[in-house]
Amino acid sequence: MLKARALARRRRAVRNIWKITRTMGLIATARFKRAADRALAVAQYARHLESLLEHLLLAGNVQQSPFWAVQPASDASSVVLVLTSNRGLCGGYNSAVVRMALGHLEKKLGGLPQDRVRIEVSGKRGASMLRFTGLAVGEVFTHLSERPQRSDVEVLAGRYWKSYCRGEIASLDVVYMRLHSLSRQVPCVETLLPFTSRSESEDGLRERWSLPPFFDFDIYPGSQEVVEELLPAVFEARLMRAIFDAAASEQIARMVAMRSATENAETMLSRLALLYNRARQTQITSELLELMAAAEALGH
Repeated sequence: MLKARALARRRRAVRNIWKITRTMGLIATARFKRAADRALAVAQYARHLESLLEHLLLAGNVQQSPFWAVQPASDASSVVLVLTSNRGLCGGYNSAVVRMALGHLEKKLGGLPQDRVRIEVSGKRGASMLRFTGLAVGEVFTHLSERPQRSDVEVLAGRYWKSYCRGEIASLDVVYMRLHSLSRQVPCVETLLPFTSRSESEDGLRERWSLPPFFDFDIYPGSQEVVEELLPAVFEARLMRAIFDAAASEQIARMVAMRSATENAETMLSRLALLYNRARQTQITSELLELMAAAEALGH
């Protein structure tokens, strides 16, 4: 059994860990509320834009736009954007996203040359994990992890959109942790470019407004102009939804991990307190026995 002094030092260390994990859990909880509200608002905004695009698709106007399916150049690359975190202490969040990315990259590299697939990562953790597997990581973004701003997403979306319109990008896939609810976050791969029709949702239900078909209206200044303005907005909204979902999922993962660590620290503190009391009682008993033996020896 350890001595009481060693147990006291260990108790202090565990108590400090408990304070840190509890504080980090509270911070993650506060950040999650804000991130979840933003993710929900962006998801609703993206659904409305996609619904508008679906109405135009029914009217047969989307296919007329040259941006619906841009012919890529012969040397165009396929971009895979992986959304991870800058910091750890969030459980298996980064590992789950990286495993999904590795599986997707294996399929991509099986059909394309390695120099035609460009990997871009948001988050230092994901970049280091992918480099550890031997993959060549291109650009790394460190400002889109915990508190993404719409202005930052607009710049990134604008860069991707311009490259796509010039034929420099054949496809854009985003690997991220999709937020379904507080208790369910699932890693997924979403293809943002080229455009695909989203006439049905995951539940098999059409996500259209309860309006008459769009071809019953006069579109001003014209369907072609409206579509060309709508397509980049829909792309930006989809990318923004993925980034904001990833940010909210990261805070949930950190909140759960810190809560588990706090509970483990509390359990360890209880066990150490019991061991410390036993060790202290043993030490006191030993000292009393030594005093009684010394007194008895002096009495004789």
